[in-house]
Amino acid sequence: MNNETFEAERQAVEQIKGARERIGAELSKVIIGQQDVIEHLLIAVLSGGHCLVTGAPGLAKTLLVKSLAQLFDLKFQRIQFTPDLMPADITGTEILQGTEQERRMVFVKGPIFANMILADEINRTPPKTQAAMLEAMQEHHVTAAGVGYELHEPFFVFATQNPIEMEGTYPLPEAQLDRFMFNVSIGYLPEDDEVAVVRQTTTVEPQAVAKVFSGEDLVRFHAVVRRVPIAEDVVRYAVRIAAASRPSPDNPLGFINEWVTWGAGLRASQYMVLGAKARALLYGRAHVNFDDIRALAYPVLRHRILINYRAEAEGVVVDSIVDRLLKSVKEHSAR
Repeated sequence: MNNETFEAERQAVEQIKGARERIGAELSKVIIGQQDVIEHLLIAVLSGGHCLVTGAPGLAKTLLVKSLAQLFDLKFQRIQFTPDLMPADITGTEILQGTEQERRMVFVKGPIFANMILADEINRTPPKTQAAMLEAMQEHHVTAAGVGYELHEPFFVFATQNPIEMEGTYPLPEAQLDRFMFNVSIGYLPEDDEVAVVRQTTTVEPQAVAKVFSGEDLVRFHAVVRRVPIAEDVVRYAVRIAAASRPSPDNPLGFINEWVTWGAGLRASQYMVLGAKARALLYGRAHVNFDDIRALAYPVLRHRILINYRAEAEGVVVDSIVDRLLKSVKEHSAR
């Protein structure tokens, strides 16, 4: 690494360290509370990961994602998912243009051609249309009429969904769920925060969120995050947590075999490690520790552990299973 590259990376590290306070100050203009949610979304953005945001209607999910796009000066597109939405409504379609003498098919790009996509209420559309997002999320390009089109970088999909118990919703396929780095759950605010929201939104117009970084900055940050050093023991800890969530005759954790139908795959440990690197930089550290892994186990595993009917009947939720996993899996153990 030459001196010029080293200096550029050092500056990027310093920018990321200062990002928490600057971004928090800007978001506080429009968002009250939800500090853990904001941190997880910010980590996903710095890591280049897609994010699923789950919560009841009216909890500012859409506002939060749109504000993040403004902070990073990203081209933003919102797609409202409905039961009649077609795949071409997302990716784009070919139309006939020209004069009577000369006509040709022209591809008109859909809303997927942006930096940050808000897939609003993604579980209100059938699986066929949900599947249209898979290629874009995984490959960062789409195919229409046999022709491939590259998407703009950086590219993120932030999908909101309502609880599956609500009428008119469809569960997302497991293959699509696994493409999301995090599943961030937004709950109702404490009373004092809710009072502040009501006062703020019923008096004056909210202040505009100012740009803090650019899309080019984010691309640099993604490279810097991946180069953060991490000890092998910390990587092994993430791998052990993911592996311990899988039911099998060899798994010594009885509650996993009793309550879990399907556990987390390889992407879980990859995303725990990648997110932990971004979190370390946000907290001003140049290395990853076990606390970083533990802090991100919940949003990473929340949508990757499939509980069975017995667990549902006993009122067991995935977060409580993650609680027990973190208590059961040791940081250091014999190899």
